[in-house]
Amino acid sequence: MKGRKPNLQNVVPMKEDIQREIPTAPDFLCDLARDVWGELAPELAKKGRLELLYKYQFGTYCASVANFISATNELALEGLYYSTGKGRNGNQKRRHPAVAVQETAMGNMRRDSALFGLSPVDAARLDTGGQGDLFDDVMKQLNGTD
Repeated sequence: MKGRKPNLQNVVPMKEDIQREIPTAPDFLCDLARDVWGELAPELAKKGRLELLYKYQFGTYCASVANFISATNELALEGLYYSTGKGRNGNQKRRHPAVAVQETAMGNMRRDSALFGLSPVDAARLDTGGQGDLFDDVMKQLNGTD
């Protein structure tokens, strides 16, 4: 084996899973949104992305997911279109109102999910710790603290 012998002083022992407090779901959430909270909140708290300060923002995400699920279920049962009945213009097909609810919920979910790193791209962005200070390394070298 070539190279320097390992220095055991440099080895940092692995930390055990730190149990973080999971905030309780806000009172304004419906039962379905509470289920979403119960499913996702423990994992987000474990990753350090859900603190008490963000409780209501994450609650709006859970409410959007609940709206999306409800609208999707309604569309599965009733279909994307409905008939207006016989009128002056005859029998017309119109989009079901749940389509608009579903689309709005999807937009809200995309916007709020980015805040908590719920997509692979957003998770990578949050895990990197941000951009950092451009001159931090240079200043450490100049100050002799590097």
